[in-house]
This record gives sequence, C-alpha cells and structure tokens, in this order.
Amino acid sequence: MARPLDHGKRAELLQEVCRYIGVHGLDDLTLRPLAAALGTSSRMLIYYFDSRENLIVQALASQRPAFADMFDGVENLSGLETRLNLLWRNMTVGPDEVSSRILMQVLGIATIKGGIFAEYARSTVLALTEALANAYTRCGHAPDESWLEATILGAGFRGLLIDRFSTGQPERTDLAAAMLFGSVVSVSSSRREGTG
Repeated sequence: MARPLDHGKRAELLQEVCRYIGVHGLDDLTLRPLAAALGTSSRMLIYYFDSRENLIVQALASQRPAFADMFDGVENLSGLETRLNLLWRNMTVGPDEVSSRILMQVLGIATIKGGIFAEYARSTVLALTEALANAYTRCGHAPDESWLEATILGAGFRGLLIDRFSTGQPERTDLAAAMLFGSVVSVSSSRREGTG
C-alpha cells in the first residue's frame, strides 16, 4: 500500500524549487542537481510530482500572482492604474519577483514547444487578460473593447518585464511601466468619452 503524500513537505518543496529555478534558470534544469540542492533525491521528487515538467508547472502555479484578486473591486480607471503599479512592484521587486522571472522563461519556452509549459503559459496570460478585461468592463467599457484593451495592456506589461529582467535597468523600465499604465488609462478614458 502506497504511503500517503506529506502535503506540508510537498508545499515546502514547491517553494524551494521556485527559489532554485529563480537562481539557476530552466534551460538545463535536471532533477539530480535540483534534488541535491534541496537535500532530497530525484526519486522523491518524482514520488511527489510525477515528472520534471509537472514539478516545474506546479511550483509556478503555487506562486502565480492572484490576478483576479489584484483587480477585484476596481471600478474606475484611476483605481486600475493604481493596481497596475502595485502589480508591477510586486512582480519586479516584491513577493512575486522570483516567480515572475520564471514565468518569463516559461513564456519563451512555450513559443517553441507545446505540452505542459505551453498550457501553463496560456492559462497565465489569459488569467491576467481576463482580470484586466473584467476591470475595464466594471469601468464602463463594452466587453469586446475591454478584452482588446486588456490584451494590449497585458502584452505591454509582459514586454516590460522581459526588458527589465534582460537588461537589468530598473529605473528605465519603471518609468516606462508608469507611462504605459498612465497612457493606456488616459487613452481608454478619452475613447470612452468619445474625444479620442
């Protein structure tokens, strides 16, 4: 009879895996050195997570920013801009920085490979887009327009994250993010009022 999973240990391993990937990256990640760094064995990692790919996706999912919660309750464009700036800080210097760096790697992998990484990337992109679209709709935009606005904003957000993590230039990308959030909200407001 198989022994039951220790869910506390599993959750702890997921956090440690994220920290490891944040330092070492995904490009040549193998279970043996990962297990050694975590003080366990590759056999135990397989026991808890079934496969290398499943381990990575579950580690990421355990730390994915709660986009719906972040934008819940936003009902005006200035509130949307405030939450965007908070999300930017969380994902660049706050509690979601490590998982954000890993997410950017997964998005890159997903553009050339299918499978489990592609599904995770797709669901994460759509989670942010949906959260933004719902906020835009609560601000008075038509649903179709809200999805387009959210798509533009989400793509810009991800592009700036890649820029920041690739170049190591926080000042420039912080300013660019603030400009993006301000201009998207301003243009959206003008369009809604029929002046843009």
